[in-house]
Amino acid sequence: MIEQDTIRLLRECDAGVQMGTQSIADILPDVQSDTLRQFLTRCKEEHLTLQGEIQALLNQYHDEGKDPNPIAKGMSWVKTNVKLAMEDSDRTVADLITDGCNMGVKSLNKYLNQYTAASEQAKDIAKRLIHLEQALAVDIRRFL
Repeated sequence: MIEQDTIRLLRECDAGVQMGTQSIADILPDVQSDTLRQFLTRCKEEHLTLQGEIQALLNQYHDEGKDPNPIAKGMSWVKTNVKLAMEDSDRTVADLITDGCNMGVKSLNKYLNQYTAASEQAKDIAKRLIHLEQALAVDIRRFL
């Protein structure tokens, strides 16, 4: 049970970190403020570091991980492009990223509660990813 919950939690973290990294990469060209760009770039780099840790653990379990849900990914892309087409501003960027962070925190907490038998190492990664999302949402509030 421990190994199964560990793999499942790591897969969800993998999908979440990919979604976050891609969302930031998609929106960076629209950022006008250097400060907002720095927050997003730093967070993206921290996500990539966690992704490396996640992949290393998944490799130990001979698992390939999980890609983000294609429907969720597509809906995110559409929402981002529609909102930015209506108002291309740092306020819109901050709003979109805050929504994404909140969804990530909610999902990851759900999976932490669901996969209680996961290893402490996997739980730690999930908690660090949650912290990254929460911190970014707080950092960019001034742009809302």
